[in-house]
Amino acid sequence: MHSIAGQVEGCMTVSTTRKTRDPYIIMKARDLIKLLSRSVPAPQAIKILNDEMQCDIIKIGNLVRNKERFVKRRQHLVGPNSSTLKALEILTGCYILVQGNTVAAMGSFKGLKQVRRVVEDCIQNKMHPVYHIKTLMMKRELASDPALENENWDRFLPKFKKKNVKQKKVKSKEKKPYTPFPPPQPPSKVDLQLESGEYFLSDQKKFAKKWQQKLEKQAEKTAENKRKREAAFVPPMEPMMQDPSKSSDDKNDVAAMAMSLKKKAKEFGKQKSLENVNPETYIAASGEAPLKKKRKHS
Repeated sequence: MHSIAGQVEGCMTVSTTRKTRDPYIIMKARDLIKLLSRSVPAPQAIKILNDEMQCDIIKIGNLVRNKERFVKRRQHLVGPNSSTLKALEILTGCYILVQGNTVAAMGSFKGLKQVRRVVEDCIQNKMHPVYHIKTLMMKRELASDPALENENWDRFLPKFKKKNVKQKKVKSKEKKPYTPFPPPQPPSKVDLQLESGEYFLSDQKKFAKKWQQKLEKQAEKTAENKRKREAAFVPPMEPMMQDPSKSSDDKNDVAAMAMSLKKKAKEFGKQKSLENVNPETYIAASGEAPLKKKRKHS
């Protein structure tokens, strides 16, 4: 048996009684105080009194100097919505609590060893916890196969290599000439209001002015949108129409040329027909007297 007494100052003491039979319970009580001081819930912390339950307090605050990097890597350990931490708890069989600069873990010796390795590799940026989770899942599957119980598992486990991603070089800014005088202070919001006279307006007038500016912006926006919509319905440019007087003159010239060509073709056709007709038949058809041939007088 053991007894834990809490005082007003926040100090806790552990002492044995005459009924105490297990001498190691004093060490268990010490671990219980450590877990309670690191915000582990009391129902979970009391489980440390069981013989098969052990605990490990991993200090991570002194592993990284930069505060921002430390917070970022600690968030990698927790994961989004504590999903990474829950996966580690399921695979290692341990209770894990990340609090401040320490990580409190409760479980078996084997699970605590795995948790410490994952936490230290994550904080020191050696390996992301997701890769450790993949390795632990592979080991669990291999352990379930009795044929591979006495074989080496290194050939089955994945090997992850750290990739150095090249970062873009930031162009160095041009150094401005040194001046001992500081730059002029930009005017504040109150200064701008004093210059424009808005500072002396009443609240009602200020509200009316803001409302008017808002309406003007809305009107400009609606006009611009309307212009964009109507731009799709603008007809394309048509070819330039000719002068009607010029077009009528051209039409008259074309008609005159056509008439002259028809006339010439008609005359040419008549001439051809006269050449092909027999003179006797032409005279008979016309009703003229045939020409008498002159006799030669001897």
